[in-house]
Amino acid sequence: MRTFEIPTHYRSHLIGRLKAWRKAQDPKKKDLSPTLLDLGAVRFVFARHFGFCYGVENAIEISYKALEENPGKRIFLLSQMIHNPAVNGDLTARGMRFIQDTHGQMLMDWNELTGDDIVIIPAFGTTLETEGKLKAIGIDPLKYNTTCPFVEKVWNRSAQLGQKEYSVVIHGKAKHEETRATFSHTAAGAPAVIIKDMTEAEELGRIITGDLPVERFQALFGTRCTPGFDPDRDLQRIGVVNQTTMLATETQAIADHLKQVMVKKHGEADLKHHFADTRDTLCYATNDNQDATNELLKADADLAMVVGGYNSSNTSHLVELLEHKFPTYFIKDETEVLSAETIQHFNYPAHKLETTNNWLPPKRPLTIILTSGASCPDTLLDKVMLKVLGFVEGALDPVEAVDAAIA
Repeated sequence: MRTFEIPTHYRSHLIGRLKAWRKAQDPKKKDLSPTLLDLGAVRFVFARHFGFCYGVENAIEISYKALEENPGKRIFLLSQMIHNPAVNGDLTARGMRFIQDTHGQMLMDWNELTGDDIVIIPAFGTTLETEGKLKAIGIDPLKYNTTCPFVEKVWNRSAQLGQKEYSVVIHGKAKHEETRATFSHTAAGAPAVIIKDMTEAEELGRIITGDLPVERFQALFGTRCTPGFDPDRDLQRIGVVNQTTMLATETQAIADHLKQVMVKKHGEADLKHHFADTRDTLCYATNDNQDATNELLKADADLAMVVGGYNSSNTSHLVELLEHKFPTYFIKDETEVLSAETIQHFNYPAHKLETTNNWLPPKRPLTIILTSGASCPDTLLDKVMLKVLGFVEGALDPVEAVDAAIA
């Protein structure tokens, strides 16, 4: 796999070295066991896979390349390039401006743009409608297009399904940039509907089998389907794709459920005519991070810390996995570790910041799981670890400990 030119301020001099060492030891990624960094009074447990994925590094490389190649030009980010405030903040500090927020709401008027401006498409991709607006202004939306190749793979698979006259069920969050983009590209060639979870998949299944009236479809999915979607006609042949940052296990479970629904309605012998196998659209990086996080659940730890942007879907799913076993704190960076007594963290289900007291147990040695989402620079994990170490007396020097670990 190719390597990318990433600014050095995103590279970690501590935890990144551990990650590189594990990668060299296990290039085929067969060993998902966590990495232990023993600092005596405190021990940190790191997931086998965490941090920047292929698509994120690709997006960062292209964005900084746009800055280098266009001195003096106005450069715009269509929306957040990735869901990490540190990265987006660094780009805007260098003069970039956002055109839209993460929900597609305009932050400026399209009329402010000219054909001489540069617009960077985010890693999530964008809709065909937005591409058309940029082209009408005279801006090439593909010149600095950072759309993740694995997102484009989903679009291509959706197009193939449409060509074979399947309807496409998209497992995703309807307001998320990636799902909006996938829906737009899919709708160009196939009927499509967005479902958010297994509960909705089960409802859709009951509509398909006739256990729920067809009118129920409009009530549940009327705002999340292509115009003119006819359940009687368009749910005869289906395939499932996903927003690549969703829980891969959930997407697979949804596909397996709808497959059985089609078996129930049409019989095993005629299954291939009614259900397309689409498991090849699952993102490898999302799978790796989630599989590695599941391995963390086997650890004997006192708490878990997950670092990433609050609006990062893949990061929220890591939190979701870990909080089943450990007290888990979702933070954007080290500034939220206020003291040994107090931490500020994000409650993802409630979408609000919370403050927890007495979060750091007094026991020694203390074992802390520390990981991050796919859009989080490894340097932020260094800073979080060092901040925590400042509250623990008697901890070993982390530089010496990393040197010893990889010797």
